Amino acid sequence: MPALPVASARPIVLTASERKRLKKMAYGHKAEYRLRQRAQVVLHAARNRSNARIARETGLHLDTVRTWRGRFATHRLPALGDRKRSGRPAAFTPLQSAQVKALACQLPAESGTPLSRWSAPELAREVVARAIAGAISASTVRRWLSQDAIKPWQHQSWIFITDPAFRSRAERVLDLYACTWDGERLGADEYVISADEKTSVQARCRCHPTLAPGQARAMRVNHTYGRGGALAYLAAYDVHRAKVFGRCEPRTGIAPFMALVAQVMAQEPYASAKRVFWIVDNGSSHRGKKAADRLRATYPNAVLVHTPIHASWLNQVEIYFSVVQRKVVTPNDFTDLSEVTDRLRAFEDRYNATAQPFQWKFTTSDLDDLLARLDRHTADHPEESSAAKAA
Repeated sequence: MPALPVASARPIVLTASERKRLKKMAYGHKAEYRLRQRAQVVLHAARNRSNARIARETGLHLDTVRTWRGRFATHRLPALGDRKRSGRPAAFTPLQSAQVKALACQLPAESGTPLSRWSAPELAREVVARAIAGAISASTVRRWLSQDAIKPWQHQSWIFITDPAFRSRAERVLDLYACTWDGERLGADEYVISADEKTSVQARCRCHPTLAPGQARAMRVNHTYGRGGALAYLAAYDVHRAKVFGRCEPRTGIAPFMALVAQVMAQEPYASAKRVFWIVDNGSSHRGKKAADRLRATYPNAVLVHTPIHASWLNQVEIYFSVVQRKVVTPNDFTDLSEVTDRLRAFEDRYNATAQPFQWKFTTSDLDDLLARLDRHTADHPEESSAAKAA
């Protein structure tokens, strides 16, 4: 019988750029193994070697060599990549995915579910209960939500602006930080004091001594403790001189606050200053016009300036209180209140020795941008604005 004709191997002629890329693919350390094999087949074929010889030298099957040689001859370099595969049939429809995402964007209370917020397992259970899908895993729900960065298990708190004079009050505070009052620069004998109270600083005596940190070991504080009472820490912070005046009192109130004012105003340069501006929030110790009149009657050169309602973040002394919380109070391990008082006073001296004014960057321009964003949000969500006003 006559022999069957054997198909000749496809000739391969490479350009300089193709040869360079194939060599990098065939011998590069970062190339995938399958791509290295395919590139080696093409390089051998470019040397006019037979498919059988290439199969012996690369250890591949003859049909594999023939396949990649033919694909490259037809479609060049892009043909060496994997073709798209159909894959496993989808278990869920795009509609089901959209329904799950819509459910995650609703509050659980809206559907009568006794939860404060959704988690992926709870959403999966609710999807099955609503017959959106017969069965679904929490990992599938989590993967769908991650596509649109939906995280219903997280929450942020916020306060709606209810103070009608928010901008004017905030502007006065920000102007004082910028050494301005009523459009005029503050003089050398005018000062700005930021004051407030840190309530309920507790003395917790640990039932076992605190262990110092060591190599690969954090400081260890015993969880159980005995209560030694609580006190209020009042502080006045000179915004531009970075100086703190503090005192400890059994509780807050008008008398403790006025004692703090007396402590500051009895010292120079405040006693003989032209004006001393006291920035305070709307706490009961210094709220409203009565507090301003009371301060002016006692100290004619003192001017009380209130922050807007629910805007204590505009008061710079809160930054100092956060430093105290992190460096002095936490972890709380004191034998009694006298130790708390001594520690706070010692920290004041330590702080005043090296303190620099805070780099306050929030200006009136930033305030206008903030209010503009809130106006746009209110215009886009009128139902939230009406609900807040009704509350």
